[in-house]
Amino acid sequence: MKLRYLATVVGFALTTVAAHAQTSGNVGLYLNPIAIRVSNSIADSGPYAFLGQNSKSNVFYGYNLGGFYDFYHSGKFSTGFDMRFADLHANNAMLREFFVGLRFADQPFKRPFKPYVQVGIGDGSTKAPESTVHVSKVDYAISAGVDYPLGHHVDFRVFEVGYGSLTTASSASVGAGGNVAIPASTLIHFSSGLVFRF
Repeated sequence: MKLRYLATVVGFALTTVAAHAQTSGNVGLYLNPIAIRVSNSIADSGPYAFLGQNSKSNVFYGYNLGGFYDFYHSGKFSTGFDMRFADLHANNAMLREFFVGLRFADQPFKRPFKPYVQVGIGDGSTKAPESTVHVSKVDYAISAGVDYPLGHHVDFRVFEVGYGSLTTASSASVGAGGNVAIPASTLIHFSSGLVFRF
């Protein structure tokens, strides 16, 4: 529930920023499909196994909603911040992420490809398939991608790939016992779609 309210506040904040920067092209908003491969080095066999009984990996699918504001420009290089919310599901399990981070973009090529890198930290919430218990932990990710302008206000996000880590729901993290402590999961993000600039 906290993530839902936080995402709403972020949406309003980004809309306000976009209204103040309508002609500058410094603000981008996006709503894209996303897939995340979540993997562990140890399988969980307890009642709160996030990836499923005795599973070490699973792929979650959902959407990625966010925006960025570039507050510094030097030639074709820009720096800004990015806020995003992701909601994903697989095998009746749930994964939600909220990030705030720094973004660095450039246009080093003759063609208008715009690569970027960003680092983010935030909150990750998970729920195991057979449980109603939600576990929220600190989440972080490093992402890189390429945008390609389709028009003055629309970019095509050719791809975005990211790496992150999150301690997910498990018998150990819920406090339900379990014979082994499950380490933090590795999260590999894949996304593509449209970015609307203002």
